[in-house]
Amino acid sequence: MSWDDREERSRRRRPDRVGDLLPEAARRLGLEDQLRLARAIATWEAIVAERVPPAAGACRLVALQPDTVEVEADEPIVAAELRMRATELLRAFADAPGGTPVRFLRLSVGHGGGGG
Repeated sequence: MSWDDREERSRRRRPDRVGDLLPEAARRLGLEDQLRLARAIATWEAIVAERVPPAAGACRLVALQPDTVEVEADEPIVAAELRMRATELLRAFADAPGGTPVRFLRLSVGHGGGGG
């Protein structure tokens, strides 16, 4: 195979997508846990926006443990709504790309968005 043939084949080869390269790059840099958490955060935000729209932007995933997702809500009413919908939210989180199966939702009320 000539140099021109190899160059032509490499041009026709479909380029790698950045999203496909990130897990391996993160592993090499020791950033797997941070990448996993970032994906989980984005997944949680999307699930809440879809299933509990009033809570969108008023809560955030703050930690992911092996069996528990930890979420901070801005107001007690938001935490109560999430608690009532916990089974549905955790099932959706387990089934979503970027999510993971967890059994428990640990909620806290913080000061991330609302007043004092």
